[in-house]
Amino acid sequence: MTRFNFDVITLFPKAFESINNLGVITRALDKNLINVNLHDLREYGEGNYRQVDDKPYGGGSGMVLKPEPIYKAHDSIDKLPNSKTLLMTPQGKVLKQQDLLRWSSLDQLIIICGQYEGFDERVRCLADEEVSIGDYVLSGGEIPSISIINGLTRLLPGTLGDPGSLIDESHNSSLLEYPHYTRPLIFREMRVPDILVSGNHEEIKLWRKQKMLERTLDRRNDLISNEDYKKVPKSKRINRDSNEIMKFRIGNGYDIHRLVEGRDLIIGGVKMQHPDNLGLDGHSDADVLSHSIMDALLGALSLGDIGKYFPPSDQKWKNADSLFLLSKVIELIRKEGWEVNNIDSVIVAERPKIEPHVQLMKNNISNTLQINGSFIGIKATTNEKLGPEGREEGISCHSVVLLEKKE
Repeated sequence: MTRFNFDVITLFPKAFESINNLGVITRALDKNLINVNLHDLREYGEGNYRQVDDKPYGGGSGMVLKPEPIYKAHDSIDKLPNSKTLLMTPQGKVLKQQDLLRWSSLDQLIIICGQYEGFDERVRCLADEEVSIGDYVLSGGEIPSISIINGLTRLLPGTLGDPGSLIDESHNSSLLEYPHYTRPLIFREMRVPDILVSGNHEEIKLWRKQKMLERTLDRRNDLISNEDYKKVPKSKRINRDSNEIMKFRIGNGYDIHRLVEGRDLIIGGVKMQHPDNLGLDGHSDADVLSHSIMDALLGALSLGDIGKYFPPSDQKWKNADSLFLLSKVIELIRKEGWEVNNIDSVIVAERPKIEPHVQLMKNNISNTLQINGSFIGIKATTNEKLGPEGREEGISCHSVVLLEKKE
Protein backbone atom coordinates (compact mmCIF):
# COMPACT_ATOMS: atom_id res chain seq x y z
CA MET A 1 0.00 0.00 0.00
CA THR A 2 1.34 3.46 -0.94
CA ARG A 3 1.91 5.72 2.03
CA PHE A 4 0.29 9.15 2.07
CA ASN A 5 2.88 11.92 2.39
CA PHE A 6 2.34 15.14 4.32
CA ASP A 7 5.09 17.71 3.79
CA VAL A 8 4.66 20.73 6.04
CA ILE A 9 6.61 23.98 5.69
CA THR A 10 6.58 25.66 9.11
CA LEU A 11 8.49 28.05 11.31
CA PHE A 12 7.54 25.99 14.38
CA PRO A 13 8.10 22.28 13.72
CA LYS A 14 7.87 21.52 17.45
CA ALA A 15 4.18 22.38 17.27
CA PHE A 16 3.70 19.06 15.47
CA GLU A 17 5.13 16.92 18.27
CA SER A 18 1.59 16.43 19.55
CA ILE A 19 0.63 14.29 16.53
CA ASN A 20 2.60 11.42 18.07
CA ASN A 21 -0.02 11.30 20.84
CA LEU A 22 -3.22 11.76 18.84
CA GLY A 23 -4.31 8.14 18.60
CA VAL A 24 -5.49 7.98 15.00
CA ILE A 25 -2.41 9.70 13.56
CA THR A 26 -0.04 7.75 15.81
CA ARG A 27 -1.63 4.48 14.68
CA ALA A 28 -1.29 5.51 11.03
CA LEU A 29 2.38 6.40 11.58
CA ASP A 30 3.03 3.07 13.30
CA LYS A 31 1.38 1.20 10.41
CA ASN A 32 3.37 3.21 7.86
CA LEU A 33 0.12 4.48 6.34
CA ILE A 34 1.41 8.06 6.36
CA ASN A 35 4.62 10.07 6.44
CA VAL A 36 4.71 13.47 8.11
CA ASN A 37 7.77 15.39 6.93
CA LEU A 38 8.44 18.73 8.60
CA HIS A 39 10.45 21.39 6.76
CA ASP A 40 11.78 24.05 9.11
CA LEU A 41 11.41 27.36 7.29
CA ARG A 42 14.21 28.87 9.37
CA GLU A 43 16.71 26.56 7.67
CA TYR A 44 15.92 28.30 4.39
CA GLY A 45 16.28 31.81 5.82
CA GLU A 46 18.70 34.38 4.48
CA GLY A 47 22.00 35.58 5.98
CA ASN A 48 23.71 34.71 9.21
CA TYR A 49 20.47 35.22 11.15
CA ARG A 50 18.40 33.04 8.83
CA GLN A 51 15.94 35.87 8.24
CA VAL A 52 12.50 34.69 7.07
CA ASP A 53 10.45 37.87 7.51
CA ASP A 54 10.66 41.60 6.90
CA LYS A 55 8.68 44.82 7.28
CA PRO A 56 5.87 45.30 4.75
CA TYR A 57 6.25 47.78 1.89
CA GLY A 58 3.99 50.78 2.41
CA GLY A 59 4.26 50.56 6.18
CA GLY A 60 1.96 48.89 8.67
CA SER A 61 2.21 46.82 11.82
CA GLY A 62 3.81 43.40 12.12
CA MET A 63 6.16 41.42 9.94
CA VAL A 64 5.55 39.58 6.67
CA LEU A 65 7.05 36.25 5.62
CA LYS A 66 9.50 36.72 2.76
CA PRO A 67 8.93 34.78 -0.47
CA GLU A 68 12.50 33.46 -0.97
CA PRO A 69 12.66 31.06 2.04
CA ILE A 70 9.22 29.62 1.29
CA TYR A 71 10.08 29.06 -2.37
CA LYS A 72 13.38 27.41 -1.40
CA ALA A 73 11.64 25.10 1.06
CA HIS A 74 8.97 24.22 -1.47
CA ASP A 75 11.58 23.55 -4.18
CA SER A 76 13.46 21.20 -1.86
CA ILE A 77 10.51 18.83 -1.47
CA ASP A 78 10.33 15.80 -3.76
CA LYS A 79 6.96 16.15 -5.48
CA LEU A 80 4.93 13.04 -6.18
CA PRO A 81 2.90 12.98 -9.42
CA ASN A 82 -0.43 13.01 -7.54
CA SER A 83 0.23 15.99 -5.28
CA LYS A 84 -1.27 19.32 -4.22
CA THR A 85 0.08 22.33 -2.32
CA LEU A 86 -2.17 23.98 0.27
CA LEU A 87 -1.61 27.45 1.69
CA MET A 88 -3.07 27.94 5.18
CA THR A 89 -4.55 31.43 5.37
CA PRO A 90 -7.64 33.10 6.93
CA GLN A 91 -8.41 34.35 3.41
CA GLY A 92 -8.77 30.80 2.07
CA LYS A 93 -11.85 28.72 1.38
CA VAL A 94 -13.28 27.29 4.61
CA LEU A 95 -12.39 23.62 5.03
CA LYS A 96 -15.21 21.11 4.47
CA GLN A 97 -15.37 17.36 4.98
CA GLN A 98 -15.69 16.94 1.22
CA ASP A 99 -12.27 18.59 0.81
CA LEU A 100 -10.68 15.94 3.02
CA LEU A 101 -12.39 13.21 1.04
CA ARG A 102 -11.19 14.76 -2.20
CA TRP A 103 -7.58 15.09 -1.01
CA SER A 104 -7.53 11.53 0.36
CA SER A 105 -7.28 10.28 -3.25
CA LEU A 106 -3.92 12.06 -3.60
CA ASP A 107 -0.51 10.69 -2.68
CA GLN A 108 0.90 13.90 -1.19
CA LEU A 109 -0.17 17.16 0.40
CA ILE A 110 2.35 19.97 0.77
CA ILE A 111 1.10 22.40 3.41
CA ILE A 112 2.53 25.91 3.82
CA CYS A 113 1.87 27.45 7.24
CA GLY A 114 1.36 31.20 7.27
CA GLN A 115 2.71 33.25 10.19
CA TYR A 116 2.89 36.77 11.67
CA GLU A 117 0.88 39.34 9.69
CA GLY A 118 0.88 37.03 6.69
CA PHE A 119 3.14 36.29 3.76
CA ASP A 120 4.36 38.04 0.67
CA GLU A 121 1.57 37.98 -1.92
CA ARG A 122 3.81 36.17 -4.39
CA VAL A 123 3.75 33.06 -2.18
CA ARG A 124 0.17 32.44 -3.38
CA CYS A 125 1.57 31.37 -6.75
CA LEU A 126 2.84 28.16 -5.14
CA ALA A 127 -0.57 27.04 -3.91
CA ASP A 128 -3.11 24.88 -5.69
CA GLU A 129 -5.64 25.81 -3.02
CA GLU A 130 -5.86 28.32 -0.17
CA VAL A 131 -7.51 26.92 2.95
CA SER A 132 -8.96 28.29 6.19
CA ILE A 133 -10.46 26.26 9.05
CA GLY A 134 -12.92 28.99 10.05
CA ASP A 135 -13.80 32.64 10.07
CA TYR A 136 -11.26 33.63 12.69
CA VAL A 137 -7.52 34.32 12.89
CA LEU A 138 -4.88 32.18 14.62
CA SER A 139 -1.25 33.07 15.24
CA GLY A 140 -0.09 30.66 12.54
CA GLY A 141 -1.04 27.83 10.21
CA GLU A 142 0.27 25.00 12.40
CA ILE A 143 -3.01 24.19 14.19
CA PRO A 144 -5.00 24.25 10.91
CA SER A 145 -2.35 21.97 9.35
CA ILE A 146 -2.65 19.46 12.20
CA SER A 147 -6.44 19.55 11.71
CA ILE A 148 -6.04 18.63 8.04
CA ILE A 149 -3.53 15.86 8.81
CA ASN A 150 -5.88 14.43 11.44
CA GLY A 151 -9.05 14.71 9.37
CA LEU A 152 -7.55 13.23 6.22
CA THR A 153 -5.59 10.44 7.91
CA ARG A 154 -8.68 8.94 9.54
CA LEU A 155 -10.21 8.53 6.06
CA LEU A 156 -7.32 6.39 4.81
CA PRO A 157 -7.98 2.62 4.62
CA GLY A 158 -6.53 0.76 7.58
CA THR A 159 -6.47 3.74 9.96
CA LEU A 160 -9.71 3.14 11.86
CA GLY A 161 -10.50 -0.15 13.51
CA ASP A 162 -14.11 0.02 12.25
CA PRO A 163 -14.35 1.70 8.83
CA GLY A 164 -18.13 1.65 9.15
CA SER A 165 -17.89 4.36 11.81
CA LEU A 166 -17.19 6.85 9.00
CA ILE A 167 -20.48 6.30 7.22
CA ASP A 168 -22.92 8.30 9.37
CA GLU A 169 -20.49 10.87 10.71
CA SER A 170 -21.36 14.56 10.73
CA HIS A 171 -20.54 16.32 7.45
CA ASN A 172 -19.96 13.13 5.44
CA SER A 173 -23.34 13.96 3.92
CA SER A 174 -25.22 17.23 4.32
CA LEU A 175 -26.57 16.04 7.69
CA LEU A 176 -25.12 16.13 11.19
CA GLU A 177 -24.72 12.84 13.04
CA TYR A 178 -27.55 11.40 15.17
CA PRO A 179 -27.32 11.39 19.02
CA HIS A 180 -25.53 8.49 20.75
CA TYR A 181 -26.32 6.78 24.06
CA THR A 182 -24.64 4.06 26.15
CA ARG A 183 -25.07 2.55 29.63
CA PRO A 184 -26.59 3.32 32.08
CA LEU A 185 -30.17 3.27 30.79
CA ILE A 186 -31.11 6.13 33.15
CA PHE A 187 -28.62 8.77 34.26
CA ARG A 188 -29.71 11.64 36.52
CA GLU A 189 -33.33 11.12 35.45
CA MET A 190 -32.34 11.26 31.76
CA ARG A 191 -33.47 8.09 30.01
CA VAL A 192 -32.20 6.52 26.81
CA PRO A 193 -34.94 6.75 24.12
CA ASP A 194 -37.10 3.60 24.19
CA ILE A 195 -36.65 2.96 20.49
CA LEU A 196 -32.90 2.33 20.97
CA VAL A 197 -33.58 -0.57 23.35
CA SER A 198 -36.55 -1.93 21.39
CA GLY A 199 -34.47 -4.37 19.35
CA ASN A 200 -36.23 -3.22 16.16
CA HIS A 201 -33.21 -2.41 14.02
CA GLU A 202 -35.23 -1.10 11.09
CA GLU A 203 -37.05 1.38 13.32
CA ILE A 204 -33.76 2.36 14.98
CA LYS A 205 -32.28 3.05 11.55
CA LEU A 206 -35.25 5.26 10.62
CA TRP A 207 -35.09 7.03 14.01
CA ARG A 208 -31.41 7.84 13.50
CA LYS A 209 -32.01 9.22 10.01
CA GLN A 210 -34.83 11.38 11.33
CA LYS A 211 -32.68 12.66 14.20
CA MET A 212 -29.92 13.54 11.74
CA LEU A 213 -32.41 15.66 9.83
CA GLU A 214 -33.87 17.31 12.93
CA ARG A 215 -30.46 18.07 14.42
CA THR A 216 -29.23 19.59 11.16
CA LEU A 217 -32.35 21.75 10.78
CA ASP A 218 -32.01 22.91 14.37
CA ARG A 219 -28.25 23.57 14.45
CA ARG A 220 -26.99 23.94 10.89
CA ASN A 221 -29.91 24.44 8.50
CA ASP A 222 -27.47 26.04 6.06
CA LEU A 223 -26.16 22.53 5.30
CA ILE A 224 -29.46 21.04 4.17
CA SER A 225 -31.46 21.31 0.96
CA ASN A 226 -35.08 20.49 0.15
CA GLU A 227 -33.88 17.41 -1.73
CA ASP A 228 -32.14 16.10 1.40
CA TYR A 229 -35.36 16.62 3.37
CA LYS A 230 -37.46 14.74 0.79
CA LYS A 231 -35.11 11.74 0.84
CA VAL A 232 -35.36 11.12 4.59
CA PRO A 233 -37.88 8.31 5.32
CA LYS A 234 -40.49 8.67 8.05
CA SER A 235 -40.71 6.15 10.89
CA LYS A 236 -44.17 5.06 12.02
CA ARG A 237 -43.09 5.88 15.55
CA ILE A 238 -42.18 9.45 14.67
CA ASN A 239 -45.19 11.73 14.43
CA ARG A 240 -43.50 15.08 14.73
CA ASP A 241 -45.35 17.70 12.72
CA SER A 242 -43.34 19.46 10.02
CA ASN A 243 -44.29 22.85 11.48
CA GLU A 244 -42.41 21.91 14.64
CA ILE A 245 -39.28 21.27 12.58
CA MET A 246 -39.57 24.39 10.43
CA LYS A 247 -37.81 27.30 12.09
CA PHE A 248 -38.53 30.14 9.64
CA ARG A 249 -41.54 31.31 7.61
CA ILE A 250 -41.68 34.11 5.00
CA GLY A 251 -44.76 36.22 4.24
CA ASN A 252 -45.56 38.77 1.51
CA GLY A 253 -48.04 41.59 1.87
CA TYR A 254 -49.43 44.21 -0.52
CA ASP A 255 -51.94 47.01 -0.10
CA ILE A 256 -53.08 49.97 -2.22
CA HIS A 257 -55.62 52.72 -1.47
CA ARG A 258 -57.07 55.45 -3.62
CA LEU A 259 -56.16 59.12 -3.08
CA VAL A 260 -59.29 61.21 -2.49
CA GLU A 261 -60.29 64.55 -1.06
CA GLY A 262 -61.60 64.86 2.45
CA ARG A 263 -59.46 62.09 3.98
CA ASP A 264 -56.31 62.12 6.10
CA LEU A 265 -53.07 60.81 4.62
CA ILE A 266 -51.68 58.39 7.22
CA ILE A 267 -48.80 56.00 6.51
CA GLY A 268 -47.01 54.03 9.24
CA GLY A 269 -49.04 55.96 11.80
CA VAL A 270 -47.61 59.27 10.54
CA LYS A 271 -50.07 61.94 9.39
CA MET A 272 -48.67 63.73 6.33
CA GLN A 273 -49.73 66.62 4.12
CA HIS A 274 -50.31 65.92 0.43
CA PRO A 275 -49.61 68.91 -1.89
CA ASP A 276 -53.17 68.65 -3.22
CA ASN A 277 -54.69 67.99 0.21
CA LEU A 278 -55.52 64.39 -0.70
CA GLY A 279 -55.80 61.44 1.67
CA LEU A 280 -56.20 57.68 1.44
CA ASP A 281 -59.69 56.22 1.14
CA GLY A 282 -60.60 53.11 3.12
CA HIS A 283 -62.77 51.61 5.82
CA SER A 284 -60.08 52.12 8.46
CA ASP A 285 -57.48 54.91 8.28
CA ALA A 286 -56.20 53.21 5.07
CA ASP A 287 -52.57 53.03 6.29
CA VAL A 288 -51.01 51.03 3.42
CA LEU A 289 -47.75 50.37 5.28
CA SER A 290 -49.43 48.89 8.35
CA HIS A 291 -51.87 46.93 6.19
CA SER A 292 -49.16 45.36 4.01
CA ILE A 293 -47.17 44.34 7.10
CA MET A 294 -50.30 42.77 8.62
CA ASP A 295 -51.00 40.81 5.46
CA ALA A 296 -47.37 39.63 5.33
CA LEU A 297 -47.49 38.48 8.96
CA LEU A 298 -50.73 36.58 8.46
CA GLY A 299 -49.63 35.16 5.13
CA ALA A 300 -46.41 33.75 6.58
CA LEU A 301 -48.48 31.43 8.79
CA SER A 302 -51.32 30.90 6.26
CA LEU A 303 -53.78 32.66 8.57
CA GLY A 304 -55.65 34.56 5.85
CA ASP A 305 -55.64 38.35 5.35
CA ILE A 306 -56.70 41.38 7.34
CA GLY A 307 -60.20 41.31 5.82
CA LYS A 308 -60.78 38.04 7.69
CA TYR A 309 -60.12 39.64 11.07
CA PHE A 310 -61.21 43.25 10.45
CA PRO A 311 -63.96 43.00 7.77
CA PRO A 312 -65.08 46.25 6.09
CA SER A 313 -68.68 45.26 6.82
CA ASP A 314 -68.05 45.62 10.55
CA GLN A 315 -68.59 49.23 11.62
CA LYS A 316 -66.38 48.58 14.64
CA TRP A 317 -63.36 49.01 12.40
CA LYS A 318 -64.52 52.18 10.62
CA ASN A 319 -61.70 54.76 10.70
CA ALA A 320 -59.75 52.43 13.00
CA ASP A 321 -56.12 53.19 13.81
CA SER A 322 -54.18 50.64 11.75
CA LEU A 323 -51.36 50.54 14.29
CA PHE A 324 -53.92 49.23 16.77
CA LEU A 325 -54.99 46.58 14.25
CA LEU A 326 -51.32 45.69 13.76
CA SER A 327 -50.94 45.21 17.52
CA LYS A 328 -53.79 42.67 17.45
CA VAL A 329 -52.18 40.80 14.55
CA ILE A 330 -48.82 40.51 16.30
CA GLU A 331 -50.61 39.13 19.37
CA LEU A 332 -52.02 36.38 17.15
CA ILE A 333 -48.59 35.66 15.63
CA ARG A 334 -46.97 35.36 19.05
CA LYS A 335 -49.81 33.18 20.29
CA GLU A 336 -48.87 30.77 17.49
CA GLY A 337 -45.31 30.69 18.87
CA TRP A 338 -43.56 32.90 16.30
CA GLU A 339 -41.52 36.08 16.50
CA VAL A 340 -40.60 38.71 13.91
CA ASN A 341 -37.05 38.31 12.63
CA ASN A 342 -37.14 41.23 10.21
CA ILE A 343 -39.44 43.32 7.99
CA ASP A 344 -38.70 44.96 4.63
CA SER A 345 -41.27 47.38 3.17
CA VAL A 346 -41.39 49.54 0.04
CA ILE A 347 -43.85 52.44 -0.21
CA VAL A 348 -44.72 53.53 -3.77
CA ALA A 349 -45.89 57.15 -4.08
CA GLU A 350 -45.25 60.11 -6.41
CA ARG A 351 -46.13 62.65 -3.74
CA PRO A 352 -45.64 63.64 -0.99
CA LYS A 353 -41.99 62.92 -0.17
CA ILE A 354 -41.95 59.86 2.09
CA GLU A 355 -38.27 59.79 3.06
CA PRO A 356 -38.45 62.58 5.69
CA HIS A 357 -41.05 60.55 7.60
CA VAL A 358 -39.41 57.10 7.39
CA GLN A 359 -37.67 57.20 10.78
CA LEU A 360 -40.90 58.14 12.58
CA MET A 361 -42.71 55.35 10.71
CA LYS A 362 -40.05 52.88 11.84
CA ASN A 363 -40.42 54.08 15.42
CA ASN A 364 -44.19 53.60 15.27
CA ILE A 365 -43.95 50.09 13.80
CA SER A 366 -41.17 49.19 16.25
CA ASN A 367 -43.21 50.32 19.25
CA THR A 368 -46.35 48.58 18.02
CA LEU A 369 -44.64 45.26 17.36
CA GLN A 370 -42.29 45.65 20.36
CA ILE A 371 -39.22 44.79 18.29
CA ASN A 372 -35.91 46.55 17.70
CA GLY A 373 -36.08 49.23 15.03
CA SER A 374 -33.01 47.74 13.33
CA PHE A 375 -35.22 44.78 12.33
CA ILE A 376 -37.42 47.07 10.23
CA GLY A 377 -36.55 48.34 6.76
CA ILE A 378 -38.74 50.98 5.10
CA LYS A 379 -37.94 52.40 1.68
CA ALA A 380 -39.80 54.80 -0.60
CA THR A 381 -39.89 54.98 -4.38
CA THR A 382 -41.95 56.37 -7.24
CA ASN A 383 -43.42 54.60 -10.27
CA GLU A 384 -41.85 57.09 -12.69
CA LYS A 385 -45.34 58.44 -13.57
CA LEU A 386 -46.51 54.91 -14.50
CA GLY A 387 -49.51 53.02 -13.16
CA PRO A 388 -52.05 54.22 -10.57
CA GLU A 389 -49.28 55.39 -8.22
CA GLY A 390 -47.54 57.27 -11.05
CA ARG A 391 -50.80 58.95 -12.06
CA GLU A 392 -51.31 59.81 -8.36
CA GLU A 393 -54.52 57.84 -8.22
CA GLY A 394 -53.28 56.01 -5.14
CA ILE A 395 -50.40 54.93 -2.90
CA SER A 396 -49.30 51.34 -2.40
CA CYS A 397 -46.92 49.35 -0.22
CA HIS A 398 -45.19 45.96 -0.54
CA SER A 399 -43.88 44.18 2.58
CA VAL A 400 -41.92 41.01 3.25
CA VAL A 401 -41.54 39.56 6.74
CA LEU A 402 -39.42 36.73 8.12
CA LEU A 403 -40.82 34.92 11.16
CA GLU A 404 -38.78 32.70 13.46
CA LYS A 405 -40.21 29.87 15.53
CA LYS A 406 -39.60 30.28 19.26
CA GLU A 407 -38.78 27.32 21.47
